[in-house]
Amino acid sequence: MGAIMNIARALFLGSIVVAQSGCRPIGGSAHTETAFRGEGYRLVWADEFNREGKPDASNWRYEKGFVRNDEAQWYTEENAWCANGLLVIEGRKASLPNPLYEEGSQDWRKRRKSIDYTASSIHTNGKHAWQYGRFVMRGRIDIGPGLWPAWWTLGTSGRWPANGEIDIMEYYSGKLLANVACLGPDRKAEWYSNTFNTDSLGGAAWASRFHVWRMDWDSSAIELYVDDQLLNRVELDKLVNKDGSGVNPFRQPHYLLLNLAMGGQRGGPMNATRFPNRFEVDYVRVYQKP
Repeated sequence: MGAIMNIARALFLGSIVVAQSGCRPIGGSAHTETAFRGEGYRLVWADEFNREGKPDASNWRYEKGFVRNDEAQWYTEENAWCANGLLVIEGRKASLPNPLYEEGSQDWRKRRKSIDYTASSIHTNGKHAWQYGRFVMRGRIDIGPGLWPAWWTLGTSGRWPANGEIDIMEYYSGKLLANVACLGPDRKAEWYSNTFNTDSLGGAAWASRFHVWRMDWDSSAIELYVDDQLLNRVELDKLVNKDGSGVNPFRQPHYLLLNLAMGGQRGGPMNATRFPNRFEVDYVRVYQKP
């Protein structure tokens, strides 16, 4: 009886959290907050971006500079802000000196004399992380050439790729991707990926609208969706790191990242990219079962 009362209390508290957070209905999805509660989920964290100015510092940190994948953009705080109920991450053309520049350096971050593009990447590392749950983001992406927006997770323990990566939403070079990666036998990332040509989804008309991306992650599998269409499902038993350690990086908490990258190893050439361009996010929500 005590266990039943605890579950009932958790579900009741979950309904209070939903009401107090001012959550809007899940647009573009057949699911509603009520339906989520009916499946046993309760809201444990959300950012609705209902503020003006910088994203909530209690939720988000910033990546800075040239970070990964030979990408073209320099990450800076100035390109992320909240307005009209949205988080806006903007890509811009720039002409700035690279403070890291070293003549003759073999490091891609240091051999560039100038910063030609800027954008933002924000993350919850050190502030919020979760193991298992339903993760939901409503957003709109620009699918122009050279752009590489993403909503993804990384494990809190271990170095990449041994810490695990989940790309709930990733776009580049005309493709929408749904990826999960762990450490492969060659010490490189072992990818479990599905890709979808955006023309098959509706092309520019599809991209002009907001869509709902979702991850359902539990102790058995990771499922990735857009607008309730299943994009990828990977069983956790497959995701043990292939280094003999027996570590499964998806049986640990992960933190969230939202970023707009450009160019680099996957984004493609930048010669036809329009500026400014935006990745807009209506909300990010995390649900868990008690």
